[in-house]
Amino acid sequence: MKRAFLVVLLSLTGCAVGPDYERPAAVVSDSFKETPQNWKEAQPRDEIARGAWWEIFGDAQLNTLVEKIDVSNQTLAASEAQFRQATAAIGVARAPLFPSVDANLSINKSRSPTGAIGGTTAGRIFTQRSASLAANWELDLWGRIRRGVEGAEASARASAGDLAAARLSLQAQLMTDYFSLRLLDVQKKLFDDTVAAFQKSVELTTNRYKVGVAAKSDVVLADAQLKSTLVQAVDLGVQRAQFEHAVAILTGVPPSQLSLASQPTYSAAMPAIPPGLPSELLERRPDIAAAERRVAAANAQIGVTKAAWFPSLTLSANSGFRSADASTWFTSPTYFWSVGPAIVQSIFDAGLRRSQTEQAIAAYDVTVANYRQTTLVALQEVEDNLAALRILEEEAKLQQDSVDAASLSVQLTVNQYKAGTVSYLNVVTVQATLLNEQRVAVNILNRRLAATVALVRAIGGGWQPKN
Repeated sequence: MKRAFLVVLLSLTGCAVGPDYERPAAVVSDSFKETPQNWKEAQPRDEIARGAWWEIFGDAQLNTLVEKIDVSNQTLAASEAQFRQATAAIGVARAPLFPSVDANLSINKSRSPTGAIGGTTAGRIFTQRSASLAANWELDLWGRIRRGVEGAEASARASAGDLAAARLSLQAQLMTDYFSLRLLDVQKKLFDDTVAAFQKSVELTTNRYKVGVAAKSDVVLADAQLKSTLVQAVDLGVQRAQFEHAVAILTGVPPSQLSLASQPTYSAAMPAIPPGLPSELLERRPDIAAAERRVAAANAQIGVTKAAWFPSLTLSANSGFRSADASTWFTSPTYFWSVGPAIVQSIFDAGLRRSQTEQAIAAYDVTVANYRQTTLVALQEVEDNLAALRILEEEAKLQQDSVDAASLSVQLTVNQYKAGTVSYLNVVTVQATLLNEQRVAVNILNRRLAATVALVRAIGGGWQPKN
């Protein structure tokens, strides 16, 4: 009978109520619509090292700044602490799988009420000394504890995905801010060159006015154009300072402790990013991985709630010494022990367990919907940035043609003004057009760099295989 009971007990502890986890299906297309024809598909896998993907832009100062994120960024430090918290929760969930043993040592004195013993009028004082060990073990017959461990492990892996997603997001944000700052430096150089040209225009109109071949209005118009351009050049300093401060915060230092020297000329490599296949985003995107792990954790919670419908079996043992006299405390006559099982079954709970189960199922459905939505958003982000890079590349070529045409127009119009065939208003117009076209070209470059960073982030990081 004892052997049969043990066999039945072991078989029960091997099962777990509730659904076993299966990853829910997500809508994934066979290919990206916006992939350029001349781009070769990559074959990324989750085990491929993402590495220092920011090095593809070939900027040593940028590399140094991005690497500081892991060391000093406080947002990332908070995410790392949350990951450690989730990892520790696995141990908390696993502990009930094993017996708990508690030691107890106590000395209690008590006084009986007056007349409570033998009709006497005086109370008595009692001393009770006890030293014992108590062991309790709830057998996980229905898998409640194991489902809890399963959920904690899934939550820890979700937290690991959150940490990786936070790191990737911070890296991308720093790079975007850094590129914006550098291209503001380029714009500042454009303004400086334009101001120098406008100063020559002021000299030209002044000299022509002095010899009587130009009107005073030409001098005034040239001077107004110069001063307006100087204002715009100064205003760039506000944006640059803000981007510099943002970079400082991302690297974990006060803004006053970071100063990035101006670079009037800046050229960053424009790498062609192989986007891979849409289905591989499910394995490479840390936010998708985190969302999928939360589905697994919610699935495990359904098993936890369903286990509450079944009785719980607890084995308890207690052993020690108890005595009123200190001289006989740890002697054989004061030794005691007890051992035995206890079965508890809830009979009536006013629908509590049913509601908890329905709540867990609804929570699972929420995580499934969030997982599918995260996947769809990831596909959109890749498509958006593929389209942006394809279109902006074509736009950059056309814009360069516009810059060249505007530059030639300035040369021709200035010569015509010197020859007296056009008014100075024509010169002002073409000079303003050239400056605007040059700024547009710089902004397109900034957008291309930002789209490249966003695409790398959208595909889950770098793609280079290990050497």
